[in-house]
Amino acid sequence: MKSVKTRFPPSPTGHLHLGGARTALFNWLFARHHGGTFVLRFEDTDRERSRQEYVDSIREALEWLGLYWDEGPYFQSERLEVYREYARRLYEEGKAYYCECSPEELEQKRREALAAGRKPGYDGTCRDKNLPPGPGRVLRLRVPETGTTVVEDLIRGAVAFDHREIDDFILVRSDGTPTYQFAVVVDDLTMGITHVIRGDDHLSNTPKQILLYEALGAEPPHFAHVPMILGPDGTRLSKRHGALSILAYRDEGYLPQALRNYLVRLGWSYGDQEIFTLEEMIAKFDLTRVNKSAARFDPDKLLAINAHWLRATPTPELAEEVKPFLVRLGLPVPEKAYLVEALETVKPRARTLLEAAEMLAFYLVEEVTYDPKAAEKFLTPEMEPVFERLVRELAGVEFSDEALERLFRGLSEELGLKLKKIAQPVRVALTGKTVSPGLFEVMRVLGRERVLRRLQRALEFIRKR
Repeated sequence: MKSVKTRFPPSPTGHLHLGGARTALFNWLFARHHGGTFVLRFEDTDRERSRQEYVDSIREALEWLGLYWDEGPYFQSERLEVYREYARRLYEEGKAYYCECSPEELEQKRREALAAGRKPGYDGTCRDKNLPPGPGRVLRLRVPETGTTVVEDLIRGAVAFDHREIDDFILVRSDGTPTYQFAVVVDDLTMGITHVIRGDDHLSNTPKQILLYEALGAEPPHFAHVPMILGPDGTRLSKRHGALSILAYRDEGYLPQALRNYLVRLGWSYGDQEIFTLEEMIAKFDLTRVNKSAARFDPDKLLAINAHWLRATPTPELAEEVKPFLVRLGLPVPEKAYLVEALETVKPRARTLLEAAEMLAFYLVEEVTYDPKAAEKFLTPEMEPVFERLVRELAGVEFSDEALERLFRGLSEELGLKLKKIAQPVRVALTGKTVSPGLFEVMRVLGRERVLRRLQRALEFIRKR
């Protein structure tokens, strides 16, 4: 088998979303698994809707996911001369012909066919007119009138298409621009693409493209059509299901390794394994393990996988990832050692980088803001003598989890109070909330000076009540 070469050909008419990202990932993994080549190509012949901002956005999303390309990016808008040459060749060999039917005539034919219960395809009016190129004329492929084209799909098996269901489709529009069907075949042929892995919404295009390869005297690539991604309710995935663009997931605090891991499991499996490193994906990815049925997007599972990768990422590395989120929240970025120590305490509880940044807030501000209900319930006059005692005792105790716990338990026994009756008010004084990482690790990270300062402030708050 010749060296594997795959491609990802997005249209720069929008941002990269989950479906496109999964297609890119499957093509990238297949190429990497076989030691082949991955090509990035922009199908930008739709000049009205194509935007440079989307080109930049798609590239940025692929790079963030770690899906770096080996060739490209190529742009169809820069290859028009190549398409013209192949169109001229098909016309001169009699495999394509020019059609002068106006849009109005075609619409009339379509209505008549529907009214008569026929398939509304082109009826071949200009097929034998031998028209030369001219203004307002389109170039159509001369599709065989009988027979079938069989797509030997690597996922679905053999799928047959009757030629009577395929009309003489357009290759070149009247303005001289190539259609999708034509440009994609010329691109894949001239770029040496060996495997086309794409969504199964393209399956109906494949017989047309195989017919084009045959007209050009070329061997088609191998095709693999991946089932679509559906929403949790079984309908086509959309924004209403909570699906975001890839860069929006990044900005929400998802990790690239988590999104890759989730995407690879959308329609592909390897036994019961759920968590995959990039190296494992490359080693194990095979088209025979792609499911034939549609995958369903589960935002909760994505969040759970992201939480796993947050915990699995070394904290110093994670600290760098969380810094932009601190800035976005208007929080100061502390020195690295303090950030790493604080992050260690929230890392087991956070599911995204944004959540981690929000949980870190009380470590980073000069004065915490008390939750009103928490302050009402826990910062009461009864706690004044307890806080005063703590301030005295904490001035000389070692700030380790063990020493702090011994101090609190001793004080609890001495005062005849349950430990939580002391711990929860102190938690509110130090963090402003009733929920936080373990109290003693919070105190250790904050350090003696911050803890004493916050307890003194809580005492002032209690005395003013």
